[in-house]
Amino acid sequence: MNSENIFTIDTSSIKFGKGCTEEVGYEAKRFNIQNAMIVTDKVISELPLFEKALKALEKEKVKFSVFSKVSVEPTDTSFKEASQFAIDGNYDGIIAIGGGSSMDTAKGANLYSTYPADFLDYVNAPIGKGIRVPGPLKPSICIPTTAGTGSETTGGAIFDLEEMHAKTGLSDRFLRPSVGIIDPENIKTMPRMVAACSGFDVLCHGIESYTAMPFSDRESPDDPGERPAYQGSNPVSDVWSMRTIEVVSQNIVKSINDPNNIDARESMMLAASAAGVGFGNAGVHLPHGMSYAVSGNVKEFTPEGYPQGKPIVPHGLSVILNAPAVFRFTSPSNPQKHLKVASLLGVDTSNINEEDAGNAIADKLIELLRELGMPNGLSGIGYTENDVETLVKGTLPQHRVTKLSPIPADKKDFEMLFSESLKLW
Repeated sequence: MNSENIFTIDTSSIKFGKGCTEEVGYEAKRFNIQNAMIVTDKVISELPLFEKALKALEKEKVKFSVFSKVSVEPTDTSFKEASQFAIDGNYDGIIAIGGGSSMDTAKGANLYSTYPADFLDYVNAPIGKGIRVPGPLKPSICIPTTAGTGSETTGGAIFDLEEMHAKTGLSDRFLRPSVGIIDPENIKTMPRMVAACSGFDVLCHGIESYTAMPFSDRESPDDPGERPAYQGSNPVSDVWSMRTIEVVSQNIVKSINDPNNIDARESMMLAASAAGVGFGNAGVHLPHGMSYAVSGNVKEFTPEGYPQGKPIVPHGLSVILNAPAVFRFTSPSNPQKHLKVASLLGVDTSNINEEDAGNAIADKLIELLRELGMPNGLSGIGYTENDVETLVKGTLPQHRVTKLSPIPADKKDFEMLFSESLKLW
């Protein structure tokens, strides 16, 4: 094998600070957007922050049409609907206002309206064909309203493939937004459970990208264009990931238990974007790979703070419930890195042996889950041992992320990891 010796760092431009939503008109004009498609969901479309963004666009005489049918957890069907809206409107730019679902939907609409193709052509292999995006997309702006996904800085877009009952997605450098407008004022109304799930997603982004397979363990591609967006951990992504873990560990409990702690929520929002720079280049691995089956096979679970009437396992929750088992599993790959994670999480590691590094991470994550009143493992959201086979089946094709595990995982490993994740305490 010809080992890789090159890595890249790509990210969107970032604008951060209270009130910067009011500069969306300026940013649209800067990218010569004259007729924009606004992508959002029904809840966000009725909030003052949305009206503020529209007025900022009107001030700069930017025309726009609103697509407000984003699903809480997007599907291939909702991606296709948004893409058709974009095609019909012939827009010259796309602006997402909302959480990860809105931002990912906007990326999909931008791609399929710019380079129309069969839907599965661009979807990650082996589920789809994994065809490279042919070139640059229309200018796009993302205004996040949660402190979680980091989608405003990444080239990934995740959705539920309904026939498969599992998540998959799109991944390409050209999918990165032109600019992310990160306004802490936009998360003031975020419900407690939404804040918790978003926060745990950020935390896992940081830990997974830091512990991912090193970029140098991949085979070097013959064509530089074939180098994946998710390349494995590298010295630069490590810096962003370590800072993410540290900031989240210091602020996640405060930001959730006290919504009026503006400093803590600001810190979580900045950490989400920092994590996006880290994992947007290094990638995530098993907790995310396993989460797609957990979300896709939801039974009757609907957490507080999310739209009722339709079962849903929020993305961040489906990730964190698998994480303790995973980091015990991956720890032997690089005990020093895993000990560093434990330390960044606030664990006193002075008397912890390297072989216990994974347990130290797992114990701390479980402590946070219990402190914030989260479900006790996968059993707390409706899964049993009888579901393990189905969950493994939905995980095995997630090569884009599972292949970045620092220790290769096979069917038996996933069976073990899901079984260990059923109850955490």
